[in-house]
Formats: sequence, structure tokens, C-alpha cells
Amino acid sequence: MKMIIRGVKVEITPAIKNHITEKIGKLDRYLKDPENVEATVIIRIRNNEQMIEVTVLTQKFTLRAEESHADLYAAVDLVLDKLESQLRKHKTRLKDKYKKEPNNLKDFIFDFDILKEKENKSNIVKRKNIDFKPMDEEEAILQMELIGHDFFIFNNIDEDCISVVYKRKDGNYGIINTK
Repeated sequence: MKMIIRGVKVEITPAIKNHITEKIGKLDRYLKDPENVEATVIIRIRNNEQMIEVTVLTQKFTLRAEESHADLYAAVDLVLDKLESQLRKHKTRLKDKYKKEPNNLKDFIFDFDILKEKENKSNIVKRKNIDFKPMDEEEAILQMELIGHDFFIFNNIDEDCISVVYKRKDGNYGIINTK
């Protein structure tokens, strides 16, 4: 797997780079052709926490995990566990979704055993229809806070598109615009 490792306000030493390459490289066992898969690793420092974000891009799927810990090496181990857990958890779902088109699963090897993890079936339990009221981003944030959700969909008059405003883990807000 090709790895791009970069630090934001952190110097990436050879020891850190080797540890990340060794640990995240363990994901190769789940990939049929790891040479054509790219992983981006970003390391940040927030307060006393070392944050690591890993994004693995394949042709059909994107795996992403983020972890933070006081010790960077522990954070790397935690993010690896999270990525492997995602693969195990979604193994059956991915196979079922693309069983009619087996070539779409050429990125992954699915002959690993599923550990005794709780099967999480995504059942839609509620469906909601909403009317998009034209508003600016500040009003959308206010509406989101008033209804107590982590996100809010609105007709963005500033960008002239449908947008989603969401609350980030760091307490700030993000905007996703549709094309």
C-alpha cells in the first residue's frame, strides 16, 4: 500500500514513519492488490492529544478512521483497530451489495473470519420529508442548534445549492455543498 504520511505542526521522524508504515501496512492482508491502494495519514496535535487520521482510498470504497491519544504510538494502534473493525463489520454487507457484480469487489479479500462482533444491520427506522427554506449559513447553524441535531440540511442562498451544516468533533462547524 502506498502511504502518504504528513504532520500538521508535528515533525514526522523516521521512527514514527516506520511505526505507522508497519502498523497501517497490516491492512494489506485485506487487499488483493495493495500496490494500487493509497493511504493518507495525517498527524495533528490538539492540546495534549496526538491525533491520527487515516484515509484508505480504493477504487470502490473509502475507509476512514480518526483517533486521538496522549501517546502517538497508542493512537496508531487504536486507529488500526478501528479500520480493521470497519472491514469486519461491513464484510457481509459489501459482499451482499456487490454479489451480482463480483468484479466490483476486486479490491478486497473477504476470506478472513468475522470475530464475534455484534452484527449491526442498518435498518431504516424513520423517514422524514423536509421543506428546504432558503437561508444563509448562520441561520442554518441557529436552526440546527434549536432542534438539537448534529447536522441540518438547508437551501443555501449564499452558494445557491442544497447544503448540510454539521457540528465537528472540535466544536466548530462544517458545510457540505451539493453540486
